[in-house]
Amino acid sequence: MSDTQIDPRYPVGRFDRSTAPHTAEERSTFIDQIAAVPARMREAVEGLTESQLDTPYRDGGWTVRQVVHHVPDSHMNAYMRVKLALTENEPTIRPYDEAAWAKLNDVRDTPIAVSLTLLEALHDRWVRILRALTADDFARTLFHPEHGVMTLDTLVAMYAWHGRHHVAHITSLRERSGW
Repeated sequence: MSDTQIDPRYPVGRFDRSTAPHTAEERSTFIDQIAAVPARMREAVEGLTESQLDTPYRDGGWTVRQVVHHVPDSHMNAYMRVKLALTENEPTIRPYDEAAWAKLNDVRDTPIAVSLTLLEALHDRWVRILRALTADDFARTLFHPEHGVMTLDTLVAMYAWHGRHHVAHITSLRERSGW
C-alpha cells in the first residue's frame, strides 16, 4: 500500500491510547463527536439498497449492515462501562466477541432502522452522563482483561474515535463505489 492510500481497515487512522489525560477542551470535542455519531451513521447509510447494505466495506470485512448493527452493540457496552466505572471502584469489565455478535441472526434479520433508532436513544443517555463528568470522574478507572487498566478519559477518546472509524468505513466504501 502506498503512502497516499488509506488503509480501508482504518480510514480515520488507528486509535492512539497514549494521549490521555486530556484537556477539558479535548474532552468536549470527544463528547461532541460521540453525540454526532447517530446522525453521521444515518447520513452514511441514507438511500442504500439492501444489496449495498450487504456489501463488505473492504475485502474480508463486515458488511455495511453488520457495521450499522455493531456500533450500538459496542456503544451499549461502552455506556455500561462508563456507568460501572462511575459507581464501582475499578470494576473489571467483560469483553465480548464482536465478530460472533456480528454473525447472530438479529444482525441479519433486523432492519437497520432499528439499530439507528437504538443508537440515537443510547447516545442521548450516554452524552448526558458524559457532559456531567468532572475532571476527577474522567480519572476513574476500569480494568479490561485484554487491555489492562483504563481511565474514563481514554475510554471516551476511544469511543469518539470508534464512531468516526465505523462511519468512515461506510462513507469511504460509498466513495470508492460511486454510491
